[in-house]
Amino acid sequence: MFDIGIVGGGAVGSSIAYELSRFNLKIAVFEKEPDVIFGASGRNSGVVHAGFYYRPGSLKAKLCVEGNKKIKEWMKILNVPFKATGKILVAFEEEEVQELYKLKEIGDTNGVEGLEIIKGSENVQKLCPTVGEAVACMYSPATAIFSPYLFVIALAETNLLNDVKYFLNCKIVEVKRENGNFMLKDQNGNRYECRWLINATGVHCAEFSKMVGIDSYRIYPCKGEYLLLDKALAPLLNMPIYPVPSKDVGAYLGVHITPTVEGPITIGPSAEYIEDPEGYETTPEIMEQLFQGGYKLWPYFKRSDVIRTFTGVRAKPVPPGDKTFYDFLIKEEESVPNFINLIGIESPGFTSAPAIARVVREIIEKKEKLIPKEKFVPASPRKERFEDLPEEEKQRRARENPEYGEIICRCEKVTKREIIEAIENPLGAKTLASIKYRTRAMMGRCQGGYCLPKIVEILEKEFGYKPEDFQLHKEGSWLFSGRMRKND
Repeated sequence: MFDIGIVGGGAVGSSIAYELSRFNLKIAVFEKEPDVIFGASGRNSGVVHAGFYYRPGSLKAKLCVEGNKKIKEWMKILNVPFKATGKILVAFEEEEVQELYKLKEIGDTNGVEGLEIIKGSENVQKLCPTVGEAVACMYSPATAIFSPYLFVIALAETNLLNDVKYFLNCKIVEVKRENGNFMLKDQNGNRYECRWLINATGVHCAEFSKMVGIDSYRIYPCKGEYLLLDKALAPLLNMPIYPVPSKDVGAYLGVHITPTVEGPITIGPSAEYIEDPEGYETTPEIMEQLFQGGYKLWPYFKRSDVIRTFTGVRAKPVPPGDKTFYDFLIKEEESVPNFINLIGIESPGFTSAPAIARVVREIIEKKEKLIPKEKFVPASPRKERFEDLPEEEKQRRARENPEYGEIICRCEKVTKREIIEAIENPLGAKTLASIKYRTRAMMGRCQGGYCLPKIVEILEKEFGYKPEDFQLHKEGSWLFSGRMRKND
């Protein structure tokens, strides 16, 4: 039996596990996907928000400001790459300048540090030389960029070292109560028992809550599409550029331009309410809107710079057209003791994840004393990318292990050794996307055109995998259906 059962292994679920793994608790994380970064945690802008968008006094405001500091501390401990770039919100008309002052007032009230209004196109361009013709901006030095998928992977792998059990490909389909404990059943009939149950299922939170017996919540999936630009443009953008949020679209922050720590640049997201909580399709119409909106902010890219598109889905607690402010809901349900519900954890949910974990811990501590472990492992070992090593170190490693001397991915300079280490990851995630997110192979300009056949060959010849069993990411995303001809 487990003391803690966490359903959902993304940023929030794994942060809660990390916070609680400091104590003498048996913890299980149940993740329905083959890896921990296939949901919203791996499909976002990769921005650490400062906290000036959210109503003063709200959980969103408090936890975002707290999380902004805490997630940076965690990334330093976990050795996850991030850059304290700051960001600017740009106004193109005088009317928008007044909105900047309103946002600054909100941010100041929330405790966001260093917000500054800068007027005049020349002064704005001193901060960000390539921004469009803005008349003013608000500068937020507390904003940062980071690798969202490496953060969640680092959390999960560290949690393993602290005896947290991860169950991947494990969709909980039934929850019952027996003798005060929760009895869970997954899609394969496997059963699990836990004393506390935590709902960290993101866009599926209302559905899971209903499974536990609470049918008072509703989530409206809201799709956000993105363009991804070639990292060759990275030297031209030094920080994220955001528009002044439109008053007509509620909590939507607008299409923004965001550099990533790895180099590529994202444009997006859109905001489209959909029925399917996993509707990850992209559409030509929205791609055109992103292109036009992005070009206004940053006119330094062309269509041929787009190397791929992708989509994330937000867990919106309000329907289309409803501008009501809806706060995070984090509580132990009175009608179901020991069930902690997390509802409507949309942006700034990722930034807030460490702070959300603190709130969950305090809920548990109100009912029982948590005893710290004698030995807590703060971070799993992280290796630098081979491409980032000094030349002498590269040569030394290649001499000692020839697999470091064989480049599999030319775009991102990923070696065979790095591919093998990713395949052997501690979580046991075996999809091609799992390799991709851990190494950046298949993430460059050619999107796997060169390296994918080589990775398939490694999986087949050195690990004995059958090509017909290869999945790109989610269950059923088969890469091959069979051979065109038999081997001679």
